[in-house]
Amino acid sequence: MNQPEHYSNPAAAPARVGQGTAVEQSRAAAEVQAAVVVAQQCPRNITSAIAEMEQVCAQKALADKAFYSFPRGGQTVSGPSVFLARELARCWGNVQYGLVEMRRDDVYGESEMQAFAWDVEKNSRVSNTFIVPHKRDTKKGTQKLTDLRDIYESNANNGARRVREAIFSVLPGWFVDQAIAVCRKTLSGGGGAPLPQRIANGVKAFEGLGVTVDRVEAKLGRPSTRWTEHDVTELGILHGSIDRGEVTIDEAFPPPAVTASEVTSTPSAAGGGQ
Repeated sequence: MNQPEHYSNPAAAPARVGQGTAVEQSRAAAEVQAAVVVAQQCPRNITSAIAEMEQVCAQKALADKAFYSFPRGGQTVSGPSVFLARELARCWGNVQYGLVEMRRDDVYGESEMQAFAWDVEKNSRVSNTFIVPHKRDTKKGTQKLTDLRDIYESNANNGARRVREAIFSVLPGWFVDQAIAVCRKTLSGGGGAPLPQRIANGVKAFEGLGVTVDRVEAKLGRPSTRWTEHDVTELGILHGSIDRGEVTIDEAFPPPAVTASEVTSTPSAAGGGQ
């Protein structure tokens, strides 16, 4: 199990355990034992799991959310999303996963979280304990979070990435790779619409976000008349990431840098000044 990034001073243990807490502890232990027994009595059918995975990944509604994309260090980082991870865990069966806030420290302004995934049938479990500071990076600098809703959303957003990786760690690699291939095939098909129509729909979708076609063309390095199915697919993934708040418009489409010559240059006189 991965270790936390750092530890704060441990909180004092409660003087007693309430009846509700004791009942919950007993219930959780019984639930774990029952899950193991059920998984052994009802083992997964791999053939059925593959068939269900192919069926759900062929649905455009899932394929549209199956990937994330954001720029980092001048490059584009992309991969399968937590939405796909959760759906694959359901299809594979006998997999439990979740995110737990183990401790919240308002003095130090941080939460100790744990993300986990457990293949109950194979007894393969992955967990990751980590610290989430109650802060948010903004253009004006770091902002301290004090509102309970903001802290909850920050913890959930940071935890979703760890849950995603935990699920993919307990699922077979070939199962995930096959699902990714089916989702990309679904996206490249565009629901049966011809490529020109998909390009027009993509341009309209970005215009709805306030992104002009010029900025999109500048990002791809070619006019929309030369976009390929791959270009449209990647733009769809990027649009989904923007829509879900995983990346901002300025991060996805950075404005062109102003050169020193452009700053110091002055317009020439009209008519050439003869």
